[in-house]
Amino acid sequence: MTLDEILIEIKNAETIVISAHESPDGDAIGSCMAMKLILEKLGKNPDVIIPEYSRLFNFLPEIDEVKKDSDVECYDLAISLDCANLARLVGKEYFEKAKKTIVIDHHGSNNMYGDLNYVNPASPACCEILAGMLEYYNIEISKDIGTCIMTGIITDTGGFRHPTITAETFDFTAELIRKGVNVSDIYKKALRTQTKANFLLSKRAIERMEILEDGKVTFTYIDLKDEEEVNAEPGDHEGLVELGRNIEDVEVSVFIREKEENTYRISLRSGNYVNVSDVCLVFGGGGHQRAAGATIQGTLEEVKEKVLKEIRKVL
Repeated sequence: MTLDEILIEIKNAETIVISAHESPDGDAIGSCMAMKLILEKLGKNPDVIIPEYSRLFNFLPEIDEVKKDSDVECYDLAISLDCANLARLVGKEYFEKAKKTIVIDHHGSNNMYGDLNYVNPASPACCEILAGMLEYYNIEISKDIGTCIMTGIITDTGGFRHPTITAETFDFTAELIRKGVNVSDIYKKALRTQTKANFLLSKRAIERMEILEDGKVTFTYIDLKDEEEVNAEPGDHEGLVELGRNIEDVEVSVFIREKEENTYRISLRSGNYVNVSDVCLVFGGGGHQRAAGATIQGTLEEVKEKVLKEIRKVL
């Protein structure tokens, strides 16, 4: 079984590197930090490579040990968490050079790029997969591991609001509370706290928002100038795509962020029936049915029209 093989590879490895997708959200960074703590319980000393992340996650245990890069030429084992494809993996050069690779994920669009792949698209969060793995391995979840896992579950379920949650989600949550994990504190820090820059970017995104396609689609954006003017840091754009989805009768929310000249990152969220992962796959991206993204070349207007064209096909 894949889970048994994964544990064997972990035990055999001397050097291990952990990473996740670029612009990591709570599930990505929570998964990485949980895995780090799990491996330490197994007697390992792994490196976590995350060049940039939001300072809102500074409450996570051992977050100060995260590295921007590494001088290790070739790791025995590389573990990718919450990342559907190699193109989006930060530190992918370490993954490509590693002797063995493991992918643990919950994206339906995952293309199984590891030597060992443990992917469960039915799971609402990669962190919930880790909780299940610990249960299978009979490894006790400490309070610190539980804090990391709970961060991923809370953020990827939108605070238990998304339809992807299962009975097991609440079973794991109850167990973590019994371990002393402060769920309400994590909820406040990970979901309800805004940096000043995020608040200012939200204002700009709301002012620009267009309601299109008979009220079924919203569109907004921020550019590099916006981020410079509000002194934005990594992660300060997180959550802006949700502004449109919260409007009555909106099925698809479109948020576009300029990464560099003529390169934009699109984020899509849907309500009830549009599979935005399929839309993003057209542009080489992917994700979940109700939350997905991609990177597109072109001017803002060109990117906007390309995305809206594909959305119109599925409305």
